[in-house]
Amino acid sequence: MADLPHVSNWVNGAYTSPTTERIPVINPANEAPIATIDATPRETVDNIISDSLLTFRDGPWSQADASDRFAVLSKAAVLLRSRIPEFVELETRQTGRPVREMRAQLARVPEWLEYFASLARVHEGRVTPFKGPVVNTLTRLPLGVVAQITPYNHPLLIATKKIGAALAAGNVVIVKPSELAPLSVLRLGPLFKEAGLPDGVLQIICGYGRETGKFLCENSHLAKIDLTGGLATYKAIAPSAAENMIPITAELGGKAPVCLFPSLDVEQAVKAALFASFIASGQTCVTGSRLLVHADIYDRFVNLLERRVKALRLGDPTNDRTQIGAVISKAAVERCSAFVARAVKEGGRIICGGNPTNLDGKGFFFEPTIIETHPDSDLSCNEVFGPVIALLKCESEDHIISIANGTSFALGASVWTNDFNQAHRVAAKMEAGIVWINGHHLNDPSSPWGGFKESGVGKENGQEAYESYTKVKSTVINHGVPPNWFDDEPEKARYG
Repeated sequence: MADLPHVSNWVNGAYTSPTTERIPVINPANEAPIATIDATPRETVDNIISDSLLTFRDGPWSQADASDRFAVLSKAAVLLRSRIPEFVELETRQTGRPVREMRAQLARVPEWLEYFASLARVHEGRVTPFKGPVVNTLTRLPLGVVAQITPYNHPLLIATKKIGAALAAGNVVIVKPSELAPLSVLRLGPLFKEAGLPDGVLQIICGYGRETGKFLCENSHLAKIDLTGGLATYKAIAPSAAENMIPITAELGGKAPVCLFPSLDVEQAVKAALFASFIASGQTCVTGSRLLVHADIYDRFVNLLERRVKALRLGDPTNDRTQIGAVISKAAVERCSAFVARAVKEGGRIICGGNPTNLDGKGFFFEPTIIETHPDSDLSCNEVFGPVIALLKCESEDHIISIANGTSFALGASVWTNDFNQAHRVAAKMEAGIVWINGHHLNDPSSPWGGFKESGVGKENGQEAYESYTKVKSTVINHGVPPNWFDDEPEKARYG
């Protein structure tokens, strides 16, 4: 551990002195430590929030013109785009995801900064149709000091989504990345400073979620909490947030159905399933973790799917030919194994996969797994966050819709059909915040991202995310309503 590089918190425009306790960051593909990070104690967290409050109140960013915010975020996008190769290498090492995935994903991440920069520049207030000789202007102001809790599966993408929206609106941002994959997020600190962001406007602090994350979210001075994580994390922080009247945006996972209809060519249906299910080794909130296949194509689909899944190349994430990388930790492997065991106990049939594996005795890998099961099984209803996929045979369109909507999650869903009318008919009945037709995982900074039911509250991306980082001020300008309510014989007196 003594020989490992240590990456400290980024606070007030600089990397700080290391904390006493340090947390190792492990490469999940070979179990080798990459670096150590800070385990930030409560007193330090509270001090950082106090500094951030002063920065928000007295610093230039919250008062900056929209054109100035645009310039800084645009410059940050240029810098990030020029350094994508180094971020790709870092993300591959800390997440264990195949380098081919990281190149494709990270190439688009600067677009989020460009989008929110542009939105800050063009976003306009409103004048309402207020009755009478009154002008009512609505303006949006930054909230204050906001906390962002980001996950390990898309470290740079999700952090950039949240940071871009919050900075564009003029807030001071404190990010707590996952302790499992924080290194790329920590590297954003000096990048934003180089882009011209004033010191103290972006703070990046590390530690265990159950400690540092908890300390951060329990502070009563926050103006907002933005969380991407699990339902248990939300339930842990929501009571103190409610007590302190702090609003929460939360993206809490899903159990996305992939609805495959008979008009689809079977080969295309299998390609759709592979893409939806096994990107990031199934570690995404919208993983196509339930394959709902119409009976008319079911047998042919299963035969081809089994062959294609068994042929997927699981291996070293740094190899360009690798298609399936690691899961994030030993605990993730054990979670996948437990889901497989429960599925079999409940009568499920393993089509392929089902086992932990490794590379030369090292690494956290799990075979891409398909299990034929029933709609009420544990595997069909709960999020695995790994490459263990439920396969369900469905008798009709209505049956597919019923099963698709039959869980407590409602983040994403995809509908695959060549029947135009069916596509619109089924999509309209899907209970999900994001519905793709003949696609999956498609994302854009302009497109709101968030779910219904237990999948969360609020949205990332789009105008909705930007506005969630603002508060609306209503200014009412009277230029003709006389204040004569209490005159003896008031004329045109108006109350309200």
